[in-house]
Parts: sequence; structure tokens; C-alpha cells
Amino acid sequence: MNFAGHEQKALDAAEELEVDRTAEAAGVPQVARKRGIRGRYAWIGTAASIVLFAVSLGVLWKLIQTVTWAELHAAFTAATAGQLGLAFLFVAVSYLFLTGYDALALRQLKIRVPYRITALASFTSYAVSFTLGFPLLTAGTIRYWIYSGQGLSAAKIAALTVIAGFTFWLGMGVVLGLSLIIEAGQLAGLTFTSIRLNQGAGLAALVAVLGYLAWVSLKRRSVKVKGWRLELPGASVSLSQMIVGIGDVCAAAAVLYVLLPQGLAIGFTTFLAVYVLAAMLGIASNAPGGLGVFEATILLALSSLPRDQVLGSLLLFRVCYYLVPFVTALAMLGAYEIVKRSRQMRGDRSGPA
Repeated sequence: MNFAGHEQKALDAAEELEVDRTAEAAGVPQVARKRGIRGRYAWIGTAASIVLFAVSLGVLWKLIQTVTWAELHAAFTAATAGQLGLAFLFVAVSYLFLTGYDALALRQLKIRVPYRITALASFTSYAVSFTLGFPLLTAGTIRYWIYSGQGLSAAKIAALTVIAGFTFWLGMGVVLGLSLIIEAGQLAGLTFTSIRLNQGAGLAALVAVLGYLAWVSLKRRSVKVKGWRLELPGASVSLSQMIVGIGDVCAAAAVLYVLLPQGLAIGFTTFLAVYVLAAMLGIASNAPGGLGVFEATILLALSSLPRDQVLGSLLLFRVCYYLVPFVTALAMLGAYEIVKRSRQMRGDRSGPA
């Protein structure tokens, strides 16, 4: 579950498609000036991501220095068959919800695509981009490869990616807000913050989500970025997005939760807030799957537990949630291409001589 840079990169792609229209409306010198300003400050976000990634790697290295390879191997292989079964069940549920991201985006764009195609494009694009990173090149290429066969243009596919990003953030905001408010006390002890600070942050997250829902329910809303206009989903679709996003976040968190050492003295609601915070920091780092940043945050928050066991659970989580779906996605894409080419060959043979 990683949407690092999806919205911005999709908008950049759409901007390239609409550059002629924008230049004609605004004038080429003005467009060049805007690009110059954007380029001048673009390094700030990149620098912040690099610093966050570097600091997290440093923290992670210091945390695991006390763990031996023997302890790590024992912790990695300590998971029972029941834990693994539950973990893969929640992996399947999470990726099932991810297909809803694309389905809702297509509904908003008023485009009809068979669900089997939507599920294939969604699952494979997320599974590959989660592992390899560079979502514009990986997920974007896979989406275009599959959806272009259904008649979708590059601009529509970019819009689909943006709307899917809204789905993720709506669900993330609700889960974070509720968990911070409900488990404010226990989280204060884990994260060394105050109860009021946690409750205030949780309330702010919920207010932001409710404010957005109220804003889009009053009338049709659209955003215009770099000369490209995108109509935002209304209240009904936004509510559906929120439900899908909540389901995805909760299922993804449950994968790691069931893999943690047995006898864990932390409730799922509390762990959910820790997971969301770790995921958000991982997104900010722009690392594939939040690698390093995610682990460091979880290890710090669960410092009361045996470090080797938590680290083993995190490594197993990477295998279950990232590696296995990645290999499965590659196999599905290979099968899709074989079927596609065989149908083309049959069509060529049955055509006129």
C-alpha cells in the first residue's frame, strides 16, 4: 500500500499530454516561466525525502545492531501455519480492496471496463510498483498496457491514478483519526506524546475528511493543476472511496499484526495507528514500499517487544505482502500476454487472405 508520488506524477504526465492546449491559452513565455519556477523549488521535496530516508536507515541500523543473525533467523521462521494462513488471507483482502480503487475511479470517469480487466490491471500495477517503486514507470506502464486495449487514453489513465490516490488518502485519514482518538492514551506511551496531542491530531484528520466530503457534496467540484482540469468525485462516490480505503488499510495492517510475536500486549486499534504513521512516513520517503522508514518506525513504536522477533515479523511481512504478490503479478502478466498474442494470431489466420 504505497501511493508515493502517484498523484503528482500522474498530473505531470497529463500535463505533457495537454501542453499544447495550455501553451495556446496561457502563452508560451508564461508556461516557460511557470516551469522555471517549479523547477527551481522542485529539489526541496526531493531533498526532504532523501533526508528522511537517510535518517531512518541510520535509526534502523542502530536498532538492529543488537540482533544476531541466529536470533533473526529463529524469529523469521517462528511463525506458525495459522499465522501464515491468516496473513495471506488478509493479503488477499487488501489487494481485493485495491481493485476497488480502480473500479471507483472508472465509475467516476464514466468508463465501463469488465471487472476482470480492472482487477488484473489494478492488482498487477500495485504489486509491481510496491516492490520496484517508480510508480509512473512501473504501475503507469502496466496500466497503459492493459487499459489501452479497452480504449482508454493516456490522459484517462492518468486521471484514474489521481482518483485512486484520493481513495487511499480518504481511508488513511479516517483510520488515523479514529485510532488516534480511541487509543490516545496507549499511543501516548508508545510514541512518547501526550494524550491531548494525539486526540487533537486525530480530530484534525477527521475534520479534514468530513470537510472534504461536505465540500464535494454541495456541488460539482474540480481541480485545475497546470492547465489540466479533473472533476472530483461527488459525495456518494467519495463515501464509497472512504469505505474501500478503510478496508485496504485495515487489511494491510492486519497482515503484519497477525505475524507479530504471540501474546502481544497491544490492541489492533492501537497498532493500526502505529501502522498508518509508519506507512505515511514511508510514503514521504519515496522509497519502494517505504523500505527502511517503515521498519524503523515500527521498531521504535514497539520497542517494548523483543527486537529480533519484531524484525523477523517485519521481514516476513515483506515476503507475504510484497514479494509473493509481485511474483504472482509477473506470472499473471506473462499469461495475459500469451493469451493476447494467441488471440491475435488466431484472428490473423481467420482473416481474409
